[in-house]
Amino acid sequence: MTLDHVLVVGAGQMGGGIAQVVAASGRRVSLYDALPGATERGLATMRRSLEKLAEKGGADPDEVLARVETVDDLVAADLMIEAVVEDTDVKEDIFRRADSALPEEAILASNTSSIPIRTLAAATARPDRVIGMHFFNPVPVLQLVEIVRGHETSDETAEAITELARELGKTPAVANDFPGFVSNRILMPFINEAVWALHDGVAEAEAIDTIAKLGFAHPMGPLALADLIGLDTCVAIMEVLRDGLNDDRYAPCPLLRQYVGAGRLGRKSGQGFYSYEVERPTE
Repeated sequence: MTLDHVLVVGAGQMGGGIAQVVAASGRRVSLYDALPGATERGLATMRRSLEKLAEKGGADPDEVLARVETVDDLVAADLMIEAVVEDTDVKEDIFRRADSALPEEAILASNTSSIPIRTLAAATARPDRVIGMHFFNPVPVLQLVEIVRGHETSDETAEAITELARELGKTPAVANDFPGFVSNRILMPFINEAVWALHDGVAEAEAIDTIAKLGFAHPMGPLALADLIGLDTCVAIMEVLRDGLNDDRYAPCPLLRQYVGAGRLGRKSGQGFYSYEVERPTE
């Protein structure tokens, strides 16, 4: 099964990173995002990332970006990788449309970090060719890809996507289709408990993160990591875990909801548990 042409849906932090690593592997990429200006911003972010990597001996940015085309709608390709907001309705709509737009032999993959693959597969007439391909942020740097098999995902599909992950320079790890899969079933309670510690006044944010970094040998503390992921995304994932596992232990801490309600979403908004400089698009 050849996967030479990849349609990436979503040009944000994750989608842009996925498009970058796919193009860097020598493949043709079509990049689509319904939000006006999103693909242009995605390309600009990719260029900055590639330029930094080129300083360390990475591929020529122009050569990589020449393999990326922006498109105005879903187009035919060998593989779609969806990387949009963690919202079931939005993702289902994309999979429904992709099922019509892409050839029947094409694979439809999602970068979802929590939504059951079977839910997305049910929106198509090819559940055997639907799979989870969960990358980690920042995509060009982190090695893991969590491959999530739906109940009807075929062995052929799983093998093709696992091999693709290796060809992208990643390390694939296969998980079954449960809410949160492996990564977020472990990570989100950790982040949520750190937020509860802040909420209860156990320690300040920097102290909580310092204890996690130095005490557990983590490269980043849980609150800083939540800011990187996006606090709204964390809430969405926790709600999927709570509802999917029918367990209130996974319910988001009230402080997390409070921050999201106030627009404190983390790095992307400039304010979360910490403050950040945010690049504003130029006119």
